[in-house]
Amino acid sequence: MKAIKITYWATTIIVAIMMVYSAYAYLTQDTMLHAFRHLGYPDYFRVELAYGKLIGAILLVAPVSARIKEWVYAGFIITFVSAFIAHSASGDPVNYRVMPLVFLALLITSYLTYHKRNPVLQTAQTNNSN
Repeated sequence: MKAIKITYWATTIIVAIMMVYSAYAYLTQDTMLHAFRHLGYPDYFRVELAYGKLIGAILLVAPVSARIKEWVYAGFIITFVSAFIAHSASGDPVNYRVMPLVFLALLITSYLTYHKRNPVLQTAQTNNSN
């Protein structure tokens, strides 16, 4: 159980820090402005995504309800998959394509260990599906 807890917190904190850093970069670095233009996104989407990542990172580590956590995980999964697709479609180098998948793997690990360390959630979800 201790290994699950350590794995959960390690992967969750790595993802949260990365999301906070990328939100900061989206709002402060001119290179991000050019990167979003390169991908074909409008400028307002960069700002919207930055605030979404910041809010999501906070909610990922905060003691909030399981329902909110589920939405945060879903939102970040969509973000990472979309980043992979956008970088692949625009012909970016392989490292730009792989990084969203690396963070997706960390997020999935966080999600799975979140449920393993909270057996009450597993029981509640099983009862709700019946």
